[in-house]
Amino acid sequence: MDMVPRTQLALDMIRGKNILVLMDSHLEGNFSTEEATSVVDLASQCLQYEPRDRPDIKKLVATLAPLQTKSDVPSHVMLGIQKREEAPPTTLHPLSPLGEACSRMDLTAIHQILVMAHYREDQTTNELSFQEWTQQMRDILDARKKGDFAFRDKDLKTAIECYSQFIDVGTMVSPTVYARRSLCHLMCDQPDAALRDAMQAQYIYPDWHTAFYMQAVALSKLNMQSDAMDMLQEAAMLEEKRQKGGKVP
Repeated sequence: MDMVPRTQLALDMIRGKNILVLMDSHLEGNFSTEEATSVVDLASQCLQYEPRDRPDIKKLVATLAPLQTKSDVPSHVMLGIQKREEAPPTTLHPLSPLGEACSRMDLTAIHQILVMAHYREDQTTNELSFQEWTQQMRDILDARKKGDFAFRDKDLKTAIECYSQFIDVGTMVSPTVYARRSLCHLMCDQPDAALRDAMQAQYIYPDWHTAFYMQAVALSKLNMQSDAMDMLQEAAMLEEKRQKGGKVP
């Protein structure tokens, strides 16, 4: 079953049933009708087929955050779960120059570091024949090269366009391109797009500290400070582990 029938089925269920029926029975009615309506409406928006019709991260947080603070009953009590002892605070890891720049949200410093790093983190392999290389790869490599020049010169619009052309072809995968486009989005005040690109960079290269650092900056720009701090520490931990392992940072 493809995406459209599934989302349509979910929307039909939301439209056709009483809100109280849709809520988790474990809550045992410990919520107001107003709060339940807000959550169901938000879920309905998230299921829209067209991406432009779905809420962005800011709207999700703005809608859900007040509901969380209103609750007088801890979630572990409502769910009948024994509360665990809280773990001791995680030791803060020292930050590298990139980490320091990200913690300050210093986009200029981040830009300088990414320019200097170039593509040494990429581990792209090519399995095409020479003929396929000359026919299929020349244009996208040229697009990436133009994007690199634009990125270096802070021509952000051109950099985004060229990197998007490289990504959309899909023949080569580069976490560095996603990280660079993420920074371009940040410098254009587009934190949602920046976060998506940083997450994609992490998907390609799961232990790459730069991807985590870029997510931290994007989350901070979205006023998700707690998540941003967690991501920053995760990035610092990965970078420290990488350096101790003898790999090039």
